[in-house]
Amino acid sequence: MLQIARDLTRYYHHGAPCTALANRVAHTAASVIATVFGAACLTILCLTVLAPLFGPLVFSARAESRDIVVFGSIALKEALNEANDYFLSENGTRAVTTYGASTALAKQIEGGMPGDLFFAGDVASMDYLAERNLIKPGTRKDLLRNTLVFIASANSMLALTVGPNFPLADAIGSGQLAIADPVSTPAGKYTQASLEYLGVWTAVRSKIAIPGGSRAVLTKVARGEFPLGIIWQTDTADEQGIRIVATLPEASHPPIVYPLAVLANSTHETVSSYLQYLLSPKAAPFFQKRGFTVF
Repeated sequence: MLQIARDLTRYYHHGAPCTALANRVAHTAASVIATVFGAACLTILCLTVLAPLFGPLVFSARAESRDIVVFGSIALKEALNEANDYFLSENGTRAVTTYGASTALAKQIEGGMPGDLFFAGDVASMDYLAERNLIKPGTRKDLLRNTLVFIASANSMLALTVGPNFPLADAIGSGQLAIADPVSTPAGKYTQASLEYLGVWTAVRSKIAIPGGSRAVLTKVARGEFPLGIIWQTDTADEQGIRIVATLPEASHPPIVYPLAVLANSTHETVSSYLQYLLSPKAAPFFQKRGFTVF
């Protein structure tokens, strides 16, 4: 019991709950109580004697503000990380983002993954959640635009003039055209829509390679594994191993829009402030320097 008294004195001397110290006190107390009073009395004595001592510890843990949990398109990673750092410095609240293909993220949210905000890479993924009442009404906003570009390795001499029925198959030659997955990624879906609109999808279909998402295409083309690829223009910002060959016309695919919205089950008290921050001029430069167009 003397050890309990010593540890309790140290516990209160610290002025704030200390988890390691509290665990030691609890362990010492439980051992003594079990020895002196017997195991049968342990539970009752812990509840009546020790609960008042450790109550402040539980309350303090619950009172701590939690992070804002964000689901974001992988294309946003660098820009949104910088924007989140600035929000933390200004507001003291951390926004933690899980990045991935928007289609997959929407499925995770539908499956019950807890979170506060969805920043999608396409309209369809946000529509998917809206149709299932998984976003809060009135919080959905369109924030960014992007474009799709043809890329080749930095030392490639390949040239393209994009237009209806342009000779894309001839430009690829015996190689393959690398694109993002048109089933599971917004970049791939927009790419297929564009090539179909331009009348060249059928001609190149047998020459298409799908290494993954836009960034996987970027890596493969930069290494010279494919002569040509199609990726987000924003993914080219920091890459020295490729060059932009041509841009896919905006009229050839649905508008590439990045909407965001608060998730229906979010109860975070700061998420509204975070949403307004992302929509404000304070956050715009982080996206603009990566090549996004801000509404």
